[in-house]
Amino acid sequence: MKRVLIIVLGVVMLALGGCSSPGDTKEREVRIGIMLSDVGLGDQSFSDSAFQGLIKARDGLGVRFDYREISETQTYEIGIEELVRAGNDLVVGLGFMSQESLESVAKRYPEQKFLLIDSVSELGNVHSLTFKEDEGSFLIGVLAALKSKSGHVGFIGGVDAPVIRNFYNGYVQGVHAVKPDAKISLAFAEDFGNPDKGAELARQMIAQGADVLYPAAGLTGVGALKEAQAKGVLAFGVDSDQFAVAEKAVVSSMLKHIDEGMYQVAKMMTDQGALPDRQLSLGLKDNGVGIAPVRVVTLTEQESAKLESLKRDLIERKIQIGSR
Repeated sequence: MKRVLIIVLGVVMLALGGCSSPGDTKEREVRIGIMLSDVGLGDQSFSDSAFQGLIKARDGLGVRFDYREISETQTYEIGIEELVRAGNDLVVGLGFMSQESLESVAKRYPEQKFLLIDSVSELGNVHSLTFKEDEGSFLIGVLAALKSKSGHVGFIGGVDAPVIRNFYNGYVQGVHAVKPDAKISLAFAEDFGNPDKGAELARQMIAQGADVLYPAAGLTGVGALKEAQAKGVLAFGVDSDQFAVAEKAVVSSMLKHIDEGMYQVAKMMTDQGALPDRQLSLGLKDNGVGIAPVRVVTLTEQESAKLESLKRDLIERKIQIGSR
């Protein structure tokens, strides 16, 4: 794992070359500061994806950006306040776990503009960017049901929180759209940064008969994916394409295009000087979520048609995903 983190961080730092491009020519550069999620860079998921979106905005739009990791600041609040004091036009809290701290700082700086990702704030100076992860997870559930031989699949969440429940609810409904009688095991690790815990929960589910696993748990989920591979069962990645984590197990991944979301936010800031909407929510129709290419297994023509038909129904709102 350390080797993977070192490689990822090395690539990131090479891409950074400093947080701004020396050739920026804008008279007034937009500056964005981001407080990364709890695991930070190297999570092979949430933070890395958002970071790549800002790198794209730096290179393509001339945006300057800065960032903080909780490993450096110890608390979200300290990092967020540092980004405000650094003079950023927009300060971003990545993930619902930053909400309380971000709102605390936002109350002290009413003229500062903030963006909260994966949750919604009622404060006037806090904008929100959310994703319809239940829609992407629905498609993962369809694939899981199509390829499960035992009729028993599993879901591992990082923590029991509304956004993780969205992943779970979509997954459950997708599974049941194909196999109404399928059994779905559920467990929460209460930690996004513990791959050993993810592996342990995966082992338990596999021992109980689950032959397909879907973790939405950050670095904890990486442990689950590797355990699925070790035990010879199928699995699905989350947030970014995680095929490289376990190439013999990962069939596909639920793509949460945080990178694209961050880029679009940066473009709004450069084009308009502000975010036009208080709340922005991106789903399948907006290319905010999707799924990675199917690998490891082969879909029959009938299975492919089933997946595409259900995807179309979801986009056209013929299928409504409810809470469970």
